[in-house]
Amino acid sequence: MYIIFLIFSVSLLCIVIPYFFKTLPLKDIKEEEAPKEGNLVKLSNGNLYYKLHESKHRGASKKIIVLVHGFSTPSFVWNGMLDFLLDGGYSVLVYDHYGRGYSDRPRIKYNKELYVESLKELLNNLGLEEPVNLVGYSMGGPIVGYFADKYPERVKTVSMIAPAGFMQNISLPNNWITKPIIGEWFWHVFGNRIYGIGQMSETSYSDDQFSINQEEFLINFKKQLAFSGFVESLLSTVRNFNLFDTRKMYSNLGKKKIPVFVAWGTKDGVVSYEGSKELLERIPTAKLLTIEGGTHDITYRQPSQVAPALVGFLSDH
Repeated sequence: MYIIFLIFSVSLLCIVIPYFFKTLPLKDIKEEEAPKEGNLVKLSNGNLYYKLHESKHRGASKKIIVLVHGFSTPSFVWNGMLDFLLDGGYSVLVYDHYGRGYSDRPRIKYNKELYVESLKELLNNLGLEEPVNLVGYSMGGPIVGYFADKYPERVKTVSMIAPAGFMQNISLPNNWITKPIIGEWFWHVFGNRIYGIGQMSETSYSDDQFSINQEEFLINFKKQLAFSGFVESLLSTVRNFNLFDTRKMYSNLGKKKIPVFVAWGTKDGVVSYEGSKELLERIPTAKLLTIEGGTHDITYRQPSQVAPALVGFLSDH
């Protein structure tokens, strides 16, 4: 009996200690944590961190690009593209989703409605009433797609870079590592192997002079890990937002008269390039930019290829 109790106690400690080792150092995010070059706006679910980069070109205040990042990497992922977009005569709005970067981490369901409505609230709060150019990367692709499907009058164009929604394996939402209690433990203890650190970076080097190198990427990515609620936001997203199959939304988007641009790498290991063929079947008028040899990280590894093509597309519409 003593041996059984001892084995049970040791096993319990082996479970509990790693969890508390990971979670006890975490702190609640506060307003003063946010970098001064950005701003916090109070929305219905808490503070959202954003930056509005104003172009110096005449008329740029009416030409707005809104950049919507993906699953785990916050808005710094766009840094390599900014100068191209600003030089193209556009003002650029970037923001961190709830649970990421310097935005609040509300303990709510991270579902499609949260991402779509928080974007709408942000635009309303900033007084951006004219149609905007939406650009979504990875998970941001379905977000801007769902937004355009629901609020087409608010959207001038939709652009997507390596968009989610065409994955072949859609078992993760029902996987044991997403179940209550087990999921929280597993994602905290082994989170680095699931969502990063920078797992979405399939390459560590790019000769693009505007790329975000691996060292800079990791420094910026790790900053958000100091705050509680990050892991919970990712886990809740997997549980409540189907990122693996959004084909119906893309079909609906294809029926609307909204110009669509898509950039995709031929060696994308997260969302296969084969998905581009499916997307074009659903949105036949979409313009596709193929990055030969590009992986899922073309947004920040090949900005010199992606951004000018995006600006060219926008200038035509």
